[in-house]
Order: sequence, then structure tokens, then C-alpha cells
Amino acid sequence: MPLLQRPALRAALARPVARQRECPNLHLGFQRPQRSNSSTAKVPDDYIAELACKPLHPLTLADLVRHGRPPLCKDALLKSANFTLDILPARLAHRIQSLRNLPFIVVSNPHVSKIHNNYLHSLSTLQPWAEKHVDTLEDEVKFTQAMADLVQTHADTITILARGFLEARKYISAREVTNYLDEHLRARIGTRLIAEQHIALHMSSQPHNELASSDSGNSQNTEAGHPHNPYSSYIGAIDTELCPASVIRHCEGVVSDICELKYGVRPTVNINGDANYTFAHIPMHLEYIITELLKNAFRSTIERGMEREPIEITIAPLPEGATPEGDKRMISNADQGNIDQASHEITDTEKPASSMIRPLEETTPGVTIRIRDRGGGISPENYAHIWDYSFTTFNDEEAVDSLSGAGAGSGISAFNSIAGGGSSIAGLGYGLPLGRAYAEYFGGGIAVQSLWGWGTDVYLSLRGVGKVEGTG
Repeated sequence: MPLLQRPALRAALARPVARQRECPNLHLGFQRPQRSNSSTAKVPDDYIAELACKPLHPLTLADLVRHGRPPLCKDALLKSANFTLDILPARLAHRIQSLRNLPFIVVSNPHVSKIHNNYLHSLSTLQPWAEKHVDTLEDEVKFTQAMADLVQTHADTITILARGFLEARKYISAREVTNYLDEHLRARIGTRLIAEQHIALHMSSQPHNELASSDSGNSQNTEAGHPHNPYSSYIGAIDTELCPASVIRHCEGVVSDICELKYGVRPTVNINGDANYTFAHIPMHLEYIITELLKNAFRSTIERGMEREPIEITIAPLPEGATPEGDKRMISNADQGNIDQASHEITDTEKPASSMIRPLEETTPGVTIRIRDRGGGISPENYAHIWDYSFTTFNDEEAVDSLSGAGAGSGISAFNSIAGGGSSIAGLGYGLPLGRAYAEYFGGGIAVQSLWGWGTDVYLSLRGVGKVEGTG
């Protein structure tokens, strides 16, 4: 899976791809807010410092489905809002403090400064809620609107940060950039997911509809289990019956279409193992990871002229009650970017974990997916850099063009990702390390084994969640 590709091929695989499927009800009926002017946000420094001193604790999928399967009743919906409110402000404050701990000349970059202001804006929208709970449906609707504003505000974080660090590369080392981005983007995964989970639960539940109906003088049966509420395997952004084989076929089609359109060749994929296996996970995360891994496999396979050799994908569910070899059995703060090591701020992780967040259970189900290609493997000199965010074969001028949109004609353009509405940067060395961050966030991982001159095996391991209370 060589990382150095022919310009024409890598340009084709860097073209924008249509946004893949999202979980249902995430945006239906909910007006997308206009992006606010975050530069005017005012939050007291002592308030930020107080929140930033609070230790952060790992989030599990079990925490996100703890409120049960939608449609939620009023009490469950309010508990979801208060759970979100309890853990989000401190996470935002940690990001603000982490940005402020970067070298001043780096933070002075307008793009990095914009991200700092975006976090200030988001924290300012939550500050009025800090001293109270969400106790009424009216408050819950307003709070959900604030969550939608947060998601929209941070939609372009990856693109903006990439350009900022590219412009400030003279003042910060490549290793420091990689460490900071890995920490920051992992933390962003959790912040965004927490907000999107509540929005999705809001949109798939009924109490706020009852409120709207009473205001309009109409009445309707909106109780859980009503025939107009058909069964869905989704709990917010999480699909409790996610089938990896289906996701693989979907992503295969996306990447294959690009290859066939440009080159007239379409590598084949053989799926072995348990193609009917399902577990609970986040479809958008898995789709992002699989798309990135297939892009690498297809790219190297075509470049080496081995497109007639199928890419073998094996799905191996974890035996019930077992844990993967070497599994830590706990999701670490480092996995989720909760330790501000890159900015030299180590939070106190010895304090007792909040009862709001629970550790990963040893019996959590999981799956390992192996992707094997005959693309020639990764050269030894490149292998050491495959996890670097800054490792790329594009030169600086091409990279700047990509971020500004000027490179679209040459195929060096931003690849709109499927990972929670964010965006990944094609050709800038973000795909593989960001994919690993998504995998590791909930206790999984990615391992790469290269046989130089022959091919590459990539092992993706994922952990899900067990039986959800109240879901049957």
C-alpha cells in the first residue's frame, strides 16, 4: 500500500465524494442554525480556568444509549439533555486552554485563532445553562437549538486547523503538529458526538411535539409504541444492528465508482467470515474508516497493476465473553484526547471517575475486520510516518491550493468526509491517522502489517455495546 502515488491516480481518489448516509432523524424537521459571529463571544477567563481544571473521563457507547430506545418519554429526554449539559462545558474549556497553550505565534494565525473563537462562542452559549438544569420541555427545545448551533459552528474545524498549521509550520515542528492534532481531533470526536446524540434523540422523540401540538390547539397520540412510530435500530446516532458487511459494500461502491470513472478499472472485493454479523456502533465513524482504508487499498492495487487480484476482507466477530489479545479493557483518556499532553497541560486523572461515565465492560462485543491487498506494501522509509497527520506526498503549494479550493481542477481538493459532518483533507496526510482516532475512541484500533514488494494487511478492531436497557 505505497503512500507515493502517481499524480493522476491520487488526484482522482482525492475528488470530493458525495456525503454518505446519515442516521435518520438527525436533522429532520430541525432548522439548521445560522453560523454565529463567534469572534464577539465573551467568557470570563476564571470560568474557563475552573472548567479546564476538571478531569475528563472516557465516554463509552453505553453512556450514549443509556436513556433507552426512542421515542423517549419526557423524563428520559430531559435526562439526556442534562447528561449532555453536565459533560460538554468542561470539554470545551479544555480545548480552549489547550489552544492557548500553543506558541503565541501559532495561536496568532487567523485560522487557529478562528478555532479558538469558535470554542469560546460554543462555551458562551452553554454558560447560561451552567447553574441550572433542563427541567421543562421548553428549556429542552432551546437547549437542543444550542446543540445544533455548536455542531454547525465546528463543522469545518479540521479544514481550518489544517490550513492554520500549514501556514504556521515554520514555528512548530511536524511532531508537535501531529501530537496536537491527534489530541485535538480525538477530543472533537467526543464533543461533536455528545451534541449530535442529543439532537438525534430529540428529533426521534415525541414530548416536544406534544408541546407544539398543545400550542397550536391540536392533539395527537404520541406515546412510545404508537403505530406511527415504526421500529428503528437507531438510538440517536448509534445503529444497534450495524452490519459491517453492508457498510463495506457501500464504501466499496463509492471508491470503485471513482476508479472506474477515471481509469476504467474497478478492483473487486471479496468478503469472507461472518457477513451477517451485527453489533452496536456509529455508522458514520465506520464508514469514514472503511472508506479511507479502501481508498488506500484500491489506490495501491491499481498503481501496481494488480486490479485483477481481489481485495480480501475478512469479518471476524469477537467470541462472546472474550477480549481481543492485548486489549486494555478500558477506554483511556489518551484514546479520547482527554489528556492535554500536546499542550503541556496534564489533567488530574487520579480523581474518582464521575458516575455519569462508565468504563468499558470486559464482555463488550466487538469485531475485527482484515483488509488484505496485493498493492506492493509500504516502503520502510514511509512506514514510520503513516500515522503522522502532516505526512503527505503533496508539496506545500498544492496543499494550500487544496485547502483554498483552488486545486479542484487538478483533483487536489477537500474530500468531504462522513464522520459526523466534519471534513477530512485529501492528500494532506489526515485520512489514516484520523481513521485510527475514530477506531480507538471507543476501545478499538487499527494495525498495519506491510510486506514490502507484495501487499498490506490492515486490521481494524471495533468494540460496540452490549444489550441496551429498555430496548428489549
